[in-house]
Amino acid sequence: MTEHAREQLAARVLDLARSVAGPSAQAEVTVSSTVRGLTRFARSFVHQNVVDTSERIRLRVVVDGSWAAVSTDRADADSLLAAVESAVAAARVRRPDAAFPGLAPPAPLAGAGNWDDATADATPDQRAAVVREFVAAAGGLETAGYVESMRTESVYANTAGQTVSGRATGAAADGIARVPGADGVGRQGSVRLGELGGAGLGRIAAAKARAGASPVDLPPGDYEVVLEPACVADILRFLLVHGFNGRPVGEGRSFVRLGEQQFDAALRIWDGPLDELSTALPYDAEGTPRQRLDLVVDGVSAAIAHDRRTAAAAGAASTGHAVEGGERWGAVPDQPRVGAGDGGSSADLAATMRRGLLVSDFWYTRILDPRTVVITGLTRNGVWLIEDGEVAAPVSTLRFTQSYPKALAPGAILAVGSDASAVPVRTASELVQTPSLHLAGWHITGNAAG
Repeated sequence: MTEHAREQLAARVLDLARSVAGPSAQAEVTVSSTVRGLTRFARSFVHQNVVDTSERIRLRVVVDGSWAAVSTDRADADSLLAAVESAVAAARVRRPDAAFPGLAPPAPLAGAGNWDDATADATPDQRAAVVREFVAAAGGLETAGYVESMRTESVYANTAGQTVSGRATGAAADGIARVPGADGVGRQGSVRLGELGGAGLGRIAAAKARAGASPVDLPPGDYEVVLEPACVADILRFLLVHGFNGRPVGEGRSFVRLGEQQFDAALRIWDGPLDELSTALPYDAEGTPRQRLDLVVDGVSAAIAHDRRTAAAAGAASTGHAVEGGERWGAVPDQPRVGAGDGGSSADLAATMRRGLLVSDFWYTRILDPRTVVITGLTRNGVWLIEDGEVAAPVSTLRFTQSYPKALAPGAILAVGSDASAVPVRTASELVQTPSLHLAGWHITGNAAG
């Protein structure tokens, strides 16, 4: 379906909603097409290739202060009428939503989204070529992982007069290499499949796996750490969902206090939905144009992400961070960035430690206290004990329990790496760019022995 055809379909759905619900009803519709190609490998060979194509029409109808939403993948006249009638009937029996902020007014976009034709039309063979490079570079070690390519094209329209369209592509590679008792990981995300370096990722994963063989146990305690980008991406995810999100802020459940120096001065965090690394559409789920949002500036909490609902409650404006289901979850940035420093690579940062840990990855992280963002989780895919700047020994899996904001508090960041890289979070549609961080303390609460 072309962009023009999606716009025509969106207009037809809005007309149908008015005719069924009445001229005073409000409505918004998103017509989108997403194609996700996934090539998975295990035991060093491709064992699955799938392509999922999703054509989706999502309609929300507002009748006398109550609203309901429906989705369908059918665009024939009977199916569209059934979807509209279902939404209107549901809206009429629901209680009015006093906090409903109204639909997004007309506003221009600042961009159209990042698009790469080769990634949009990527074939299984092209994804398999990245796998082949990864496996070959691992030098005979057993490997497993995936390579993904995706494309999204979308139109949003509402009865308030807002109509916007955009498109985006993304790609991700994530793989491990394995020796008995140890794994190593290499992962990368990009707007373009052609920028994924399978060979480089395979070499990184293999080197980590070999360096992690025959790990030792360490006792619980507080350790100085160097966290590689995948770990920092996990920290960001929890900070954004539970901290810099308009809903928990409005409900008094967030640690964030705007204008205060809550973090080390070396820390800068922003959301970059329009930069060259973004795999997001240029507008959010409510049709509000996206823009850069500086969340932490030189350690100072500077802004909160808002959708229309949380913005109305706070007397602010939407920042373009609405997500589907936002009435439950709030507003969440999905293209976060951390400013790079001059500390070099994670290895360079580790070389400055007298005694501490170099950590590749976190796994199975779960929140214990949303108010202080205390997280428990495990290390994964490589941990090393560093003594006097040198690797003393690989370390078995460790459990940690740590307040993420406290770990980044003033004076807690000893150095920021210059190795900023794009890390995919779950899928290629969410890319986090961050360097490694050297932190003064991290609370280890258990090890492989218990």
